[in-house]
Amino acid sequence: MTESFAGRSVAIVHPAWHSCGTYQVVLGQAQAWRALGARVVAVAVSDQPGFSAERGWIWNSYRKATPELDSTERHVAGPPLRQVLAPAFLKDVLWPYLHGDQAAIRTGLAERATLARDLRRETFDIVHCNHFFCMPVARRIAGAAPILMESHDVQARQFTVQNEGAPWLKPLASYETMLARELDQMRGARILLHLNADEHAFFSDALPDMRHELLYPAVPEVPTGPGGEDVVIVSSRNRANVDSMVWFLHDVVPRVELLSPGAPFRIVGSVDAGVRAADAGLHEKHRARFVGRVDRLGDVYAGARLVLLPTIEGTGLSIKTVEAMASGLPLVATRHAFRGMNFDPAALDNVTLADSAEEFAQAFARALKAPAPDAAARAASATRRAYEAHFSDAAYCRRLTEIAAPLLR
Repeated sequence: MTESFAGRSVAIVHPAWHSCGTYQVVLGQAQAWRALGARVVAVAVSDQPGFSAERGWIWNSYRKATPELDSTERHVAGPPLRQVLAPAFLKDVLWPYLHGDQAAIRTGLAERATLARDLRRETFDIVHCNHFFCMPVARRIAGAAPILMESHDVQARQFTVQNEGAPWLKPLASYETMLARELDQMRGARILLHLNADEHAFFSDALPDMRHELLYPAVPEVPTGPGGEDVVIVSSRNRANVDSMVWFLHDVVPRVELLSPGAPFRIVGSVDAGVRAADAGLHEKHRARFVGRVDRLGDVYAGARLVLLPTIEGTGLSIKTVEAMASGLPLVATRHAFRGMNFDPAALDNVTLADSAEEFAQAFARALKAPAPDAAARAASATRRAYEAHFSDAAYCRRLTEIAAPLLR
C-alpha cells in the first residue's frame, strides 16, 4: 500500500459517541488515513451542554470509553453552558427541539462548540467529517481545506422513527423540516461520502449539484476457520433486530421443527434482552438458544458451519452481514440482509436467499444436510472474495485514495 498522503494532516471530526456503529467507522477511518501516511487528528464533538473544550475533566468518562483512539492525536469540542442559556439558543434551537426537531438541536449545539487554542492553530489538508450535524465544527477547523462528509444514513428518517411515541410538544417537527436542515449542512462539504448504495442514491437525487461517492466502511475481518458444527445468528439489540428475531423464532422455527426436529442454532449478542422485553413468553421458550454478548466474536465465526441472517427490518448497511461474508461460511439470509450493497447477493454461490418464513425454514433445513466447509473452502468462497473486494481495509484505502488524492494535486 503506497503512502499517498505522507506529510499531510487529516482531521477526523465525529460525534463524541462510543460503543456504536459510528464509532467503529471512525476507528476504521483513522486506521486507513494512517496507513496512507497521513498524520491524523481526531476531533470529538459533544451533543451535551456543558461539554466544552475548556472543561477537560468532564471528558474523562468519554476518553476512558474510547481507548482505541488513544494512539491518535485527540481534541474535543462542545458547547459551554453560557451558550445554551442564551436567548437566541432558547428561541432558535431549544424551542424547535421541544417539538422534536433533533436536526436543530444537534446542529445548534455544534455551532456553539468551543475549540481548544491548539486546535484553532492547526492547519489541515483534508477534513473528514462524520454526520451532517458536525459540519459547523468541521468548517471552522478546515479553513481552505476540502471537507469530505460521510452521511451515515438519512438522519431525518432516523429522527422521525425516534420521535414516535415521545412526549414532544405539538406540532411535531416534520421529516421534511429536519431533512431540509440536514441537506443545508451537507452543502458545506466538497464531497459527500455514503456508506451504502441506498443512501448514495437518495442523496444524489436530493443534492444533484454536489459530488457523491459510495464508500463502504472498512469492516474488520473474522476468521475463516478452523470450522465446527455451530449454526449461529449474530444480532445486537435494536428495534429492527428485535423484530427480525421475533419473526424468526415465532414464524420460522416452528416450520424448521417440522422439517428437521431439534435443528441446532445459537443466538449470539445483546438481542436477547430486546426479545425478552418484546415477548417474554417467546424468549422463555427459546432461552437456551441465547448466548448473550461475547468478548471474542471472531471465535463464534471460527467455530461455525452455517450463519443465519433472518433480517426483515433495518436501514443502512448491515455490519453483521459483512462480518458473516468475511467468515466465508454458507449463509441463509433474507434479501434485506444485503441492503445497501451495489451487487447482487444471488450471484454469491454460498448464499441462499429466502424471504418468506416457509422459504427460510426450507433453506435452513437443506443447509443442515450439507457438509460443513473446511477453512480452505471458506477462504476461497464467493462471500469472502466479495468482502475483500468491497469491505476490507485494503479496499477502503484504495477507494479513499481514488476519492481524496485528486483534491491535493
